[in-house]
Amino acid sequence: MANNNILDPQKTLHEIEEKFEMFQILNEEGEIVNEEANPNLSDDELVELMSRMVYTRILDQRSISLNRQGRLGFYAPTAGQEASQLGSQFALEKEDWILPGYRDVPQIVWHGLPLEKAFLFSRGHFVGNQAPEGVNVLSPQIIIGAQYIQAAGVALGLKKRGTKGVAVTYTGDGGSSQGDFYEGINFAGAFKAPAIFFIQNNQYAISTPRELQTAATTLAQKGVAAGLPSVLVDGMDALAVYAVTKDARERALRGEGPTLIETMCYRYGPHTMAGDDPTRYRTSDIDSEWEKKDPLVRFRKYVEAKGLWSEEKENEVIERAKEEIKQAIKAADATPKQTVTQLMENMYKGDMPSNVKEQYEIYKEKESK
Repeated sequence: MANNNILDPQKTLHEIEEKFEMFQILNEEGEIVNEEANPNLSDDELVELMSRMVYTRILDQRSISLNRQGRLGFYAPTAGQEASQLGSQFALEKEDWILPGYRDVPQIVWHGLPLEKAFLFSRGHFVGNQAPEGVNVLSPQIIIGAQYIQAAGVALGLKKRGTKGVAVTYTGDGGSSQGDFYEGINFAGAFKAPAIFFIQNNQYAISTPRELQTAATTLAQKGVAAGLPSVLVDGMDALAVYAVTKDARERALRGEGPTLIETMCYRYGPHTMAGDDPTRYRTSDIDSEWEKKDPLVRFRKYVEAKGLWSEEKENEVIERAKEEIKQAIKAADATPKQTVTQLMENMYKGDMPSNVKEQYEIYKEKESK
């Protein structure tokens, strides 16, 4: 059937989609393929970034074990997303705010949240939600996409106060299907708020593959509708993620508004430890394909080739991580257990409703015995 339409919106759509080429600096063999974009981190900075990724992989392994032992509560594995998470956080400054999703504990730990508080958060303890003074992080958001709305508000607050900082938030590919996602980027874009919005596209929203989430060829292109500069980046490449984050931060501080960044990455483990079985919706072939892109393997090849890394140095980081994790879980264990009355006191400021007050007195009496 002949197409006699006066307009060709499909052509316009394809033209937009074709512009989103994946940005990469370091290929799978640890070789620089985009020298012009190389952020040229110092040797010390490269070692520090590699150390953080190794440490975080160990933290993930230990957290999974602790969860299985019943010593942690809710936990969302992070292995495979280290370049996306830590490459972005490494480009931030202390004055920047991080509003994490539930898988984004590594970013807030490296931004200054004590590890024992991260463990207490997993256990549902209120102390885990109390960041130390000067540590600009919010608690991980469990509601999918809600952190996007909050980040837009924090970013606007920073702008109104004239603070030289940005608000950074993360969601997954599934989160980009939420209404809060669009409302957040649209609000921030309209007010040119200094925000950086990440979509960590790890290919699966629990068991739903990314291609069933949306008809959009990329998730980055969703930012175009809200007028945001948007980038598609190799999320297994720490240097590329660092570079695009640093660029977005600098533009935000110049008053140019927010940026949307889609990081193409992969989670090797389950969605969470709460019963998800990835073998039911992923094949071993897909896992093997992404394992060849492992962010630690790639970055390790790069720093080893520069003479900055060795097996001995990596083992030192691993042992340090294990010891610090051991001490952090010990500190979490030593924290007095949260009581029901404390929960009520934290929920209500001022007078409690009469029915809650009645229950409060009952539990107060029980806890005094």
